[in-house]
Amino acid sequence: MKLFRFPLAALFALSMLLVNVPAVFAEDMPAQEVQVVNLNTATAEELSAALDGVGAARAELIVQYREENGSFSSVEELLEIKGIGVATLEKNRDRIQL
Repeated sequence: MKLFRFPLAALFALSMLLVNVPAVFAEDMPAQEVQVVNLNTATAEELSAALDGVGAARAELIVQYREENGSFSSVEELLEIKGIGVATLEKNRDRIQL
């Protein structure tokens, strides 16, 4: 029985080290900061840089909508802009402020 104690103890110690490896590397990785953009003040360039799935043309449409209709009163108003659907809105909801 003593013959099995050392290999089992070594195996247990090794497994405990391997379980903690992802936690150690996670501490070293910087958290990704989400760039927040204000729909009512941002330029087209700022919008296209901050919003996922929104390029220069779509950002211009957002600015044009804002100029024609006034400030956005809700994030859901983006759905009024051609080419911006629910998926794009949900993907960017945490990046948008009013």
